[in-house]
Amino acid sequence: MNGFASRLQSLIGEGSVSAFARKVGLSEALIRKYLKGAEPGLGKANQIAMGANCSLEWLATGCGYLYRQAEVVDREALAAAGTLLQERHPEQALPGEEQLVTLLAYYQFLRSHKQGDGFLDLARAREFGRHLSEA
Repeated sequence: MNGFASRLQSLIGEGSVSAFARKVGLSEALIRKYLKGAEPGLGKANQIAMGANCSLEWLATGCGYLYRQAEVVDREALAAAGTLLQERHPEQALPGEEQLVTLLAYYQFLRSHKQGDGFLDLARAREFGRHLSEA
């Protein structure tokens, strides 16, 4: 197994290839092709890195940090999460503890489900928010 394939396999870990493919927004067949030694172009590698929350540098070369640095904040996702929170609680100007937890849940959802092209699916996040109310 070459370098890229072995790094990809380590991202998949004990999980299924199909679940990983869904997570990163690529077909299972394409992920299996990469595991067999084919190497993706920059766009697909970046899509895998974003979906797996790993460093593109590490995925492509094996150098650098495996995971993206925690202090990097996706401001677009954070702003969208704030908008969703305001839609849900328009009567409150400052978030309380429950709202902050909800904001962080929206943020994590948006960040982890961001498409390779940067698209933030607010409709899907709203559906996720309905499940927060049930919890």
